[in-house]
Amino acid sequence: MFGPEGAEGQVEHTTDLNDKLQDFVTRYCFGDIWQRDGLSYAERSRITFAMLIAQGKSHELRVHARGALANGVSPVELREVVVHSILYCGIPAAVEGLRALEEILEERGIALDLDGEAERP
Repeated sequence: MFGPEGAEGQVEHTTDLNDKLQDFVTRYCFGDIWQRDGLSYAERSRITFAMLIAQGKSHELRVHARGALANGVSPVELREVVVHSILYCGIPAAVEGLRALEEILEERGIALDLDGEAERP
């Protein structure tokens, strides 16, 4: 999801405590599943972001918001995933998704005025 640099960063933080989990995530999640044909990285990122909203996984939402931006998903597209999640996941889940997205956009220095919709009557 973050390319070779991201994988190297994870390997650098591997300990005897987390090495089995890290190996599984690296090999199967990002090695096998994310490398399959049929969906682009951007599509996988949108889908993953939506599923994490549905599950209320706030830490992973932040990780995958960063990954989605790195994979070419626009801030507007991520916002629209959050808006769409209101219907299927509920308001509290969407609010958590929006909090995570806002935090990552601010961290990246991306303006929260994405498309001027807030100014429209």
